[in-house]
This record gives sequence, structure tokens and C-alpha cells, in this order.
Amino acid sequence: MSNKHLGHTARKRFGQNFLHDDYIIDKIVSAIGPKNGQNLVEIGPGLGALTEPVAELVDHLTVVELDRDLAKRLREHPFIRNKLTVVEQDALKFNFSELVNDDASSNPHSGEKLRVFGNLPYNISTPLMFHLFEHCKHIADMHFMLQNEVVKRLCAASGDKLYGRLSVMAQYYCSAVPVVMVPPSAFKPAPKVDSAVVRLIPHQKPIVDVHSVDTLQSVVTTAFNQRRKTIRNSLRNLLDESQIVALDISPEIRAEKLTIAQFAKLANVVYENPKDVTSD
Repeated sequence: MSNKHLGHTARKRFGQNFLHDDYIIDKIVSAIGPKNGQNLVEIGPGLGALTEPVAELVDHLTVVELDRDLAKRLREHPFIRNKLTVVEQDALKFNFSELVNDDASSNPHSGEKLRVFGNLPYNISTPLMFHLFEHCKHIADMHFMLQNEVVKRLCAASGDKLYGRLSVMAQYYCSAVPVVMVPPSAFKPAPKVDSAVVRLIPHQKPIVDVHSVDTLQSVVTTAFNQRRKTIRNSLRNLLDESQIVALDISPEIRAEKLTIAQFAKLANVVYENPKDVTSD
């Protein structure tokens, strides 16, 4: 199957797969619900499958595109170029808060919280979401196309076999819900997996009391790195069994059974009582 679409060859190093199914595109745009006056940001606009219909509905849209050829195409787009601010940067390194604090005339809605969306390259989707979580206070919502399994992991609840580090940390920052299912045939070239669009809405206030997000992430990562072990064993370098029991948490359960609130309690004890971590 050809990797060329609309005169552009998909670049594997950028994880490019281009949407071309009008029905699916319409469903995604409807799920996003873009409106005038909103500070809209698209990550990885590519050949404009979502950019064009969104730009038809609003007066301004910021797009973040790493591929300089695609950025050039958007700057020269015959119909929507005057509505676009094209940021030619790596989204993983971009400071998204600049789009809220920037008073530049190129973005008439810079004072508003961001509404972020995009068909994310699957090879960087998880680190990119974690990068965006750092800017959550500036974000109203996010809509991302991802591998369906990643969406399931984002939305998984305690006890689910797909529940893991991504589930806990994403849900610490945001509520997550799938909104559109997308088959491989909707892309060119077609990926080998099903995709889905997830809606992420940052919490207005923290859902759990955490002294240190870094400590929470460390505890969650450590627990799920040895997810088949009981937390007595997986967290033994961070916590004593007595500390776990004092929180009314069984040391016999595994990480996938812990709720976000329980992880927060564990992380707070670790933060208050740091131990010297020794290797196995």
C-alpha cells in the first residue's frame, strides 16, 4: 500500500498516518465542538484533515507541526492560511503555556484556556500527554486520536487488567472518556491497530491530596514495574509493611487493585518518611 497521500509521503520517523475518511473526520470535529473565541490548538495537523473543517468553524487556530514541509503547506494553504498560526516545533519540547500568556496579535484568544486536539503520532503519544499534563492549569480540555488500547489504558479503573501507571497518572490530572472509535481504514497508510479518540478534561481541583506529584509518580511507577508482586514486595524499598497497614491498605494486594486515593496515601507517607533506596 502506498504511503503517499495528497502529494506527501508519510514519514515513518514522525509516525505519520493521515486521516482521509470524511465520516470519521466529521464525528471527531463534532466531538471537539470548536467555537469562535476559543483558544484552539492542534498538535500534528499533518495534511489538514482536522485543521480544515475546524478552521471553517472558527476565526483562529494555532497548529504545532514538526515536519517543515507540512508546516510550509499550512502557511500557504489557499483557504485557511489567514486563520492559522503555525508553530514549527516539536510538541514534546513546546511550552504550551506560552499560548495562554502570549499577548501577540497573531493569537486573538491568547487569554483563554487551551482546547487541545490532534491525531497524535503513536510513537510519542504517552510522553506527549505527560508533557501536556504539566500544563493542565492552562488547558480546558483535550481530544486525542490514539491507539485504542492506549485509550482503554487511560480510562481503565482499579482492578482492570489494563489499569497501570498511565491510568493512575492521567486520571490524577484529568477525567478520561472515549468518544469516537476509528478503524484502520480511516487512515493512509492504514495502521495495524484500531484507534479511538479520547476526551481528557483537567480536574478543576485535585481529586486526591498529594504532597508531591513527583513522589506519587515514583510510587506508581515502582508498583507497576513489578505489577505481579504484592505491594509489600514491590514497594519494599519505599515503605515498611507496617506503614502500609497503618493506612488500612492490605500489603497483600497488587498495584492493579489500588485506587488513586490509596496511591496518594502511600505517596504521602513516602514523601514524609523518605528512605534510602537500595538496589535488589
